[in-house]
This record gives sequence, C-alpha cells and structure tokens, in this order.
Amino acid sequence: MANSPQRAWIESARIGLAILSLINLLNYLDRYVISALVESLKHSELALSDANLGSLMSGFLIVFTLTAPVFGSLGDRHSRPRLIAFAVACWSAATVLSGFAGGFATLFAARASVGVGEAAYVTIVPSLLADYFPRGQRGRVMAIFFCAIPVGSALGYVIGGLIDVHFGWRMAFFVAGGPGLILAALCLGLRDPARGSQDPQADPGAAPAVGAQSRSAPAATYLKLLRNKPYVLTILGYAAYTFALGGLAFWMPAFLERVRGMPRSQATVSFGAIVVITGFIGTFVGGWLGDYCARRSKQAHLWISAMATLIAAPFAWWALTTGSTSLYLACMIVAQLCMFLSTGPINASIVNLVRPTERASANALGVFAIHFLGDVPSPWLIGKLSDVYSLAQAVKIVPLAILVSAGIWVWAARAQRSCGDGASLEPG
Repeated sequence: MANSPQRAWIESARIGLAILSLINLLNYLDRYVISALVESLKHSELALSDANLGSLMSGFLIVFTLTAPVFGSLGDRHSRPRLIAFAVACWSAATVLSGFAGGFATLFAARASVGVGEAAYVTIVPSLLADYFPRGQRGRVMAIFFCAIPVGSALGYVIGGLIDVHFGWRMAFFVAGGPGLILAALCLGLRDPARGSQDPQADPGAAPAVGAQSRSAPAATYLKLLRNKPYVLTILGYAAYTFALGGLAFWMPAFLERVRGMPRSQATVSFGAIVVITGFIGTFVGGWLGDYCARRSKQAHLWISAMATLIAAPFAWWALTTGSTSLYLACMIVAQLCMFLSTGPINASIVNLVRPTERASANALGVFAIHFLGDVPSPWLIGKLSDVYSLAQAVKIVPLAILVSAGIWVWAARAQRSCGDGASLEPG
C-alpha cells in the first residue's frame, strides 16, 4: 500500500507521455502536410512560384520563432496543461482555415498562424515531461515524444499526398487539422507537477508552484541561458541540423518528382516511407543508446549526436547527387537513420544543461534559435536557388549544413566537459 501513490504517479506520467506524443504526431502532420501539396499548389488557381511555396514554411517558422520565447516564459510560471490545450486548438484551427485560402496572402496568413499554437506546444511539453520522469529516463522519454517528428511528417506526406490526388489540396488541410480540435480537450486533464520534482538535487517542496513567479524575471532568465556555453553551442548545432532537416523535409517530394521523375503520389509515399521507418528506428535507438552511454559520461548525448550527423553528411551528399535510383535509396536511408539518431539525445541534453525552473524558457530560446537560423531560411533559400539554378543544385547545401552541425556538437561536448554538468552549475 505504501507504494500505491508512487505507482499511481508512474501510471499518470506514462499516460501523459502517450497523450502528448500522440498530439505531437498531429503537430508534425499539420506542419508537413504542406510539403505533399507543393506541386498541386504550384499548378493550382493560386499559381505560386517556388519562392512563394518556400515562403509558406518560412512564414510559419517566423511566427513560430517569434512567439516561442513568450510561451517559454509563460510555461515556467503558469499552468502547463492549459497552455498546451490552447496550443493544440490554435494550430488545428489554423490548419483547417488553410483549406479556405483564396490566394497566396490568405494561405500565407493561415500557415503562419499555425506557428502560434505549435510554438506554445513544443516549448512547454519537454519541460512538463522532465517533471514526469527522472534524469536517467529522459533520453528515452524524449525519443518517444520526438518520434512524432518522422512519423507525423511521414503521415503528412502520405495522407496529404493521397487526399490531394483523390480529393484535392483543400480537403487535405481539412483532414489534417480536424482531429486536433477534439484532442485539445485531453490536455486539460494532464497533471502539472512542481518544477524540478524529478531532479534529485532539487527540493520538490521548494519548487515554484503553478502560477508562482520564479526568482528570475524572463529577461534575466534568457540572459543567464546565453551565458551557458554548453547550452548555447548545443542550440547552434541544433540550428544547423534543423536547417538541413527542414530543407530536406520540405523539398524532397518535389525533388523526387522533378529530378527523379517519380509520379506525384509515389514521390510523397516513397519519401514518407523512408522518413517513418528510419525516423522510428533511429529516434528510439538514439534515445536508448544515449541513456545507456550517459551512465558513463555526462557528455554522451552530445557525442552520439555529433558522431551520427558526421556519418550522415556524406551519405546525404551521395543520395542527392547520384544518378542511380538504388544508390539514392540506400544512401538516403542511411543518412536519415543517422540524422534521427540524434533526436532524443540532443533534446535530453537541452533539458539537462539548465535548471528545472528554466527548462521551458530554455526550450523556447532553443526553438527561436534553431528555427530562426535553421528551417526559417532553408525552405525559402532552397526555393530561391531552385528558381535561379535548379532544384537538383539547390539541395546540395543540405549535406554541408549536416556537417556543420556535427562540428558544433563536438565543440559543445568539450565545453560541457570543461564546465561540468550544466544542470548543477551556474551557467557561465
């Protein structure tokens, strides 16, 4: 009987992880359904250029990055379940409204509005999960949660592509956004534990209660994070990684259709299948491997991320430049598998390198940086280069960005070793 409250808490935490991971899947489905519709939108009555199409993702990400710090500050001080419920309802409604667009301006506004809800969600949820599970399980927990990136993105390609072929691009937006309006209500039933309650060095009774103010004002918190060298380097490496992954995710279906000559439905399903298989395997393996190696080294999560992306870079180059379909397939599978290996470890590093009462703010600042420097410019830049040269030439910047991320994460691991464990020291 003495352990009943502990068992009940563990069960509650697992249910929370399951709900949040399911909703995160819809998050990425709504985000990347636009990628499956690129060619249809280009040849629709909207008559969009490649630069216009790339700017749809960039506009979403600009709003996403600008609103993330606001929600990060709110997430460290107020009810996280309520903020999360607002986020899900917001992005789902905006996705549905995208299907009513009558021109580029209205479609741009609707897609940009999706960024408000998704910014709130991705900045706040990792903080909540860190208070559901202890440090030694966070690599696996983040792997489960962020497995939604490949699975949701792939579903966006597959579902969006199939519905587009049979019912048109407008219906694809309606189907993608509808379920989130229902699932938002589930978030209101989630528990909101005290900040730092799963960190052994913290006194749970002393952690700020929901709605209480932390000791640092928002501006002071962000300035403190900017003095945390391992954290800053981790985020900069993540920005280069996101530049590559975002550009690849947005343009690959169009690349396969134009450069490889695949039919539209086959292009979206083919790339979606690669993403979901490599992403599912890579994300889970990376999360478990990171937690296992972290027993021996506190820098293990960063080293795994660095080595995985270092291996991914040449395979991504070969996949995008070879004329052989079979070689493209093999290299793309290896590149994507290695890229997704770092998902769980790098997100575990972010929450472990900062204090419990700063985690939502750390995620928010990270979201701002990785998107502002990463996949805000990359879809537009690749589209612009495609207009000037060709899409085959434009995508060659992707493997270079992957290589940069590997180098920065090596630097971050060395900085963490020099500074000690970022979560237990004053950042500086």
